[in-house]
Amino acid sequence: MTARLLPDDEAGRAAAAATLRAGGLVGMPTDTVYGVGVSLEAEDGLTRLFAAKDRPPDRAIVLLVADLEQVASVGVLSPAARVLAGRFWPGGLTLVLAQAAGARLPAVLTAGAATVGVRLPAHECPRALARELGPLPVTSANLSGEADARDAAGVMAQLGGRLDLILDGGPARGGVPSTVVDCSGELPRVLRVGAIATSELAAVLQGAGLARIVAG
Repeated sequence: MTARLLPDDEAGRAAAAATLRAGGLVGMPTDTVYGVGVSLEAEDGLTRLFAAKDRPPDRAIVLLVADLEQVASVGVLSPAARVLAGRFWPGGLTLVLAQAAGARLPAVLTAGAATVGVRLPAHECPRALARELGPLPVTSANLSGEADARDAAGVMAQLGGRLDLILDGGPARGGVPSTVVDCSGELPRVLRVGAIATSELAAVLQGAGLARIVAG
């Protein structure tokens, strides 16, 4: 069965939200590359998401959020994380945070770690869906190890037979995955360089009088 393809408009997002509530998988545009998401509340939803991408189970999934309030429900914003979020969110920055007390996140989401990856994207589609469903597990819409999908056609080509719905929002504006910074320890550490350069991160932290950033 091939995924439904709908425009990324009000009606399409309503259909996507309904699909997610029912436990389905939805491909969507973001500000970096196209992503595929599932409801955090869906029974076996994360297992299905891993299977659709052929993704190894030891790789955590990031949560896309609608606002900082949702971040606080799942993770602890350290001083460095707050400064980086204040400068680069919404945008192409993923922060790895210590899990908030009582968050009760599934081990499959975090690969068993006591941390969680969170991002506030600069695209209304995933933010709108997160407002409807809460923090939304989203990963790049491609088969594991293959090129990132930068438009709906690319998602359809790789995952069309494994998803329930794809929202077509045109070409991804960024085309580069997010930069990932671990802010769960004493010093922020860059885990992946992407949309935001390490030098930009370091300059913001230095300007705030906070700890230096560790590259790599």
